[in-house]
Amino acid sequence: MKKQVFVLVALCLMAGCARDGGAPQPLQLHYDQPASFFEESLPLGNGRLGAMVYGGLSEERISLNDITLWTGEGETVEKDYPCGSLLGKYEDGAWIPAIRAALDAEDYRLADQLQVNVQGHYCENYQPLGTLRIFFEGNACDSSEARCCRGYRRSLDLSDATAQVRFACPDGEQVRDYFVSAPDSVIVVRLKDAAGIDARICLESQLPNDVVFDEAGGLDLRGYAAYHSYPNNHKPEGVSHFLYDPERGIHFRTLLRAIPSDGEIDYEDGTLRLRGCHEVLLLIANATSFNGPFKNPATEGKDYIAEAGRIMTKAAAKSFEALREAHVSDYKRYFDRVSLDLGRTDPALAALPTDVQLKRYADSLDVNPELEVLYFQFGRYLLISSSRTPGVPANLQGLWNESVLPPWSSNYTVNINLEENYWPSEVTALPEMHEVLLGFVRDLSQNGVAPARNFYGVHRGWSCGHNSDIWAMATPVGEGTGNPRWAAWTMGGAWLSTHIWEHWLFTRDRVALERDYPALKGAAEFCLGWLIEKNGELLTSPATSPENSFVAPDGYIACSLYGGTADLAIIRECVGDAVAAAEELGVDADFVAEARDKLSRLHPYRIGADGALQEWYHDWPDREPTHRHQSHLIGLYPGFSIQSDSLRAASAKTLEIKGFETTGWSCGWRINLYARLGDAENAYRMYRRLLRYVSPDNYQGADARRGGGTYPNLFDAHSPFQIDGNFGGTAGLAEMLLQSAADGSVTPLPALPDAWASGSVRGLRTRGGQTVDMKWKNGKVVSLELR
Repeated sequence: MKKQVFVLVALCLMAGCARDGGAPQPLQLHYDQPASFFEESLPLGNGRLGAMVYGGLSEERISLNDITLWTGEGETVEKDYPCGSLLGKYEDGAWIPAIRAALDAEDYRLADQLQVNVQGHYCENYQPLGTLRIFFEGNACDSSEARCCRGYRRSLDLSDATAQVRFACPDGEQVRDYFVSAPDSVIVVRLKDAAGIDARICLESQLPNDVVFDEAGGLDLRGYAAYHSYPNNHKPEGVSHFLYDPERGIHFRTLLRAIPSDGEIDYEDGTLRLRGCHEVLLLIANATSFNGPFKNPATEGKDYIAEAGRIMTKAAAKSFEALREAHVSDYKRYFDRVSLDLGRTDPALAALPTDVQLKRYADSLDVNPELEVLYFQFGRYLLISSSRTPGVPANLQGLWNESVLPPWSSNYTVNINLEENYWPSEVTALPEMHEVLLGFVRDLSQNGVAPARNFYGVHRGWSCGHNSDIWAMATPVGEGTGNPRWAAWTMGGAWLSTHIWEHWLFTRDRVALERDYPALKGAAEFCLGWLIEKNGELLTSPATSPENSFVAPDGYIACSLYGGTADLAIIRECVGDAVAAAEELGVDADFVAEARDKLSRLHPYRIGADGALQEWYHDWPDREPTHRHQSHLIGLYPGFSIQSDSLRAASAKTLEIKGFETTGWSCGWRINLYARLGDAENAYRMYRRLLRYVSPDNYQGADARRGGGTYPNLFDAHSPFQIDGNFGGTAGLAEMLLQSAADGSVTPLPALPDAWASGSVRGLRTRGGQTVDMKWKNGKVVSLELR
């Protein structure tokens, strides 16, 4: 197979294949009414600041975020609150021998009970920054009076990362333009109305704050986040979810500047008043005191007051046109690297609002290749928009969150979700966004040394549990009450670290590999120190398979075991990557020798009586065979340790049992798994399944649609909103079109469905450090260029 791939590439290169120059397809999300819910609003971001545009008629609402605004103070600050520090009850993995003894006795009930003793504090919560509200008066349309509004259109253009709202009122047309600039670090809103704008502008925050008038013509909001918070599903009795102190935690300053072309502007009752303005430029700048995970944000924080002022002064000196030109130029140098053409959608269908197209895609099985491409490119857009702050990767909701107690704290869930966020980064030509995650891994590797030693008794390397946050928390969560099914997991650091070698394979950036190798090696060393010998093989004990459980022989629903397939799959990938990196760099021969020896003695993959890949050491039945997690298939994707025909067939059987009804992010993973198996039609079926319309969470109509899929604004529905499914879907489509391996082999069209029989792609990248342009017709490659 690989030889045939090499021959194909060689022939195409010798033929001098040219790039496809087809006409670009429109890449717009567009709607014919304002958003009523978060999952209908339009996301904008520059990798640090985020905005969600609702586009109301008489009231415009824009939700605001800063990716560095979290509760907490950092792992280095002494915890003086209930359950704040549990490390004191652990020393050198004191509970591990008893758990292993219970597992050796096949007493899974006792093992589960003991596992709750190996739990530390929870992570912190990602916080909303605030809300900008604009109340239009006088000639503004009332949303309850549809007759006064004609031709309403709300759109997000992925090609230049700008949004627009446009509609006609009796007195003229209103146009609003929006973008979030990375070069100038501001949110930009322009309001235009030939009849004149009379409006009140408010700047609000759910966090403790004060708002004053800025003499330059705007509002100045200053506030702070809690120095500690508990997740929405847990807090000690008698304690608030949030602990506030104006002298502690992350502080922030938000500046709003209104620059009218004419008319009047003044301050009244905490709001800005606009009168008779025909065009107004609104700028929003924000800065926080977050200064990295190892510095107290209150005593060692950034000068956020001066920083916000500096940003605003610089941006306010520029025109709207200059701000927009800089923004578009910066954005397009990333986004324009990849283009995709899967065919044309019927123009009458393409003209329908995006949410209507999405419903029809599921209900009527419409052929809509432009919607499929839009979803793919939307994932790339979201990654560019949410991952440009060094060391602060896209979280569970990317950048966009309106709740002080968001689902799962909008944290970094590292048993699949954070990894999935970055699956499309390299193959779709966004390595700079991947660098943000690698910086976080470096920070995590420092904080992960103590948990490896104290919780697990491993005195080499580092570990990370189920969750983390902006403070690079590596402690296993639960506070003594968490279900081991999700709380007791040791492999987060090992899985995250595989991204280091992936980055090297795609970029061949030796400087980055040398910089990040210590973190990769440290994760591998923890794996080697965590392994124990049983029946002549090496395995982990205790182990869990993330969030899943099995039925023990006595009928007990258990989650703790020894020799879990997922653990060993991650160890194969992580330790194998570390060995490859050490050999590439010519270092650590003793480590390489030990690692190779232990890898050769790992407990092997096993196939169960039903023909599926075993998830558990013994061939136990799953409590939930269709469970959303498929962690034992990590070696198939994103890893490479499942290669043999028998193991691939067993993986296919596993997916057959899992079925197609699952969460949004799980759909994204399964697309990639089917693609890696070369199963084009099932990969495509799962891609269509991912694009199943889901109603906004707070919509209560009788026709509400629930479950996993895609919201009206194309956000991924777990549900609730999790951004990982967007990124998994983007990576999955790329995996269907192009696969590559560490040995340099490239496989074009490995899982091309009949629906995409002809098309072209430009700019995908390979693990050999190459860029691929390709065109195909009737399922066959007709041109292919490697650069």
